[in-house]
Amino acid sequence: MSTSQPPPVHPLFAEALRDMGLSDLEAEVRRFPDATRTAAEAAAAIGCDTSEIVKSLIFEADGAPVLVLMDGSSRVDLDLVRSELGARKVKRADADLVRATTGYAIGGVPPFGHRTRTTVLADRGLLTHPVVWAAAGTPHSVFPIPPKDLIAHAGAKLADVRETPAGPAGSAEPSRPSRPSGGDAA
Repeated sequence: MSTSQPPPVHPLFAEALRDMGLSDLEAEVRRFPDATRTAAEAAAAIGCDTSEIVKSLIFEADGAPVLVLMDGSSRVDLDLVRSELGARKVKRADADLVRATTGYAIGGVPPFGHRTRTTVLADRGLLTHPVVWAAAGTPHSVFPIPPKDLIAHAGAKLADVRETPAGPAGSAEPSRPSRPSGGDAA
């Protein structure tokens, strides 16, 4: 009976890091005993702000998968994604499409190193931090990376696709509280 821990990095992601010449990044991966499937769980485990977590979210735009990289405290505005892509219809991908496209389960999708190449949009808000944290292929592992490096390695196009919360009349503050949402993985 083995008591050894699984590797902190998903084997597919480790292979992608090697193929990209980023093997050194594997040493930066942190593994946690409890899941870090949501941005809030990841931020609590790391000890950082939720906005420093990268959510790697798969959407379907006119039938094609698209990856959106968003900070953990924000939500994706589907209308802005639709406009950015020139698509007629954009919707959140189901778990089967996420796994088929990326090779990873929701809650552990890294920002790059996927099974298939897709269009990638990175919300400009990621650039407000010197370092952000992203999933390393499992719901228990994350790694730090400067946002400019993340965007370059993901082959992402910078875009403004963050939902802008409506505030009360005359207020610059959001009116709705932050809330976790099911597939918003770190």
